[in-house]
Amino acid sequence: MILTGGAARRFGGGDKPGALVGGRSLVERVAAAVAAAGRLVVVGERRELARPGTIFTREDPPEGGPVPAVRAGVVHCHADWVALLAGDLPFFTATDVERLLTAAAGQARDALVDESGPARAVLVDDGGPAGDVPVGDGGRSGDVPVGDGGSAGAVLVDDTGREQWLAGVWRRWVLVEALGRYDGRSLHGLLAPLGPAKVDAGADGRTPWFDCDTPADLALANQQEETR
Repeated sequence: MILTGGAARRFGGGDKPGALVGGRSLVERVAAAVAAAGRLVVVGERRELARPGTIFTREDPPEGGPVPAVRAGVVHCHADWVALLAGDLPFFTATDVERLLTAAAGQARDALVDESGPARAVLVDDGGPAGDVPVGDGGRSGDVPVGDGGSAGAVLVDDTGREQWLAGVWRRWVLVEALGRYDGRSLHGLLAPLGPAKVDAGADGRTPWFDCDTPADLALANQQEETR
């Protein structure tokens, strides 16, 4: 799930997900990181993407924040695992998805790529109409669950140890149940109680959590891209 909504006020308005780094838009770069997923869901404005069949939806109300965006997107996800990603992460890659899945459940590539199983979903948040969040197949009831020998999910942490809530993977039914219990607006409030595994992906000098909140961030990302 990729979230691309929001007013982008710190960016000066305009189409932040469409801004270019290394000749590719930010949202296309994030979508490339989850190219192995069976389904791509973008919560935000409809746009041309290289991947055919992308599902676009919006949170209700538009620009209502990340929690309504997750609520709107998860109804389109039917896989066991959902990647929850911001649409402005220029250096997030498929390697990071694999690391997150490994940390969360010990089943990296086949958790997202196994074509013999149910379709795998990735939610991209551009913002779309929210609806009721059904438990659906695979749903479970009870307190915050951790089953199957792994955690409820995993998130990247930055170089200060801070969780990056829009750079993670989650068991779909855990997200559904958490949304059913939560009436706040904070991703931290929604996701932190689930006790995700924390992944430091910057040990090799990479910065997959880097996001382009401002024009200065975008310029720095392009500078870094030129030296890669």
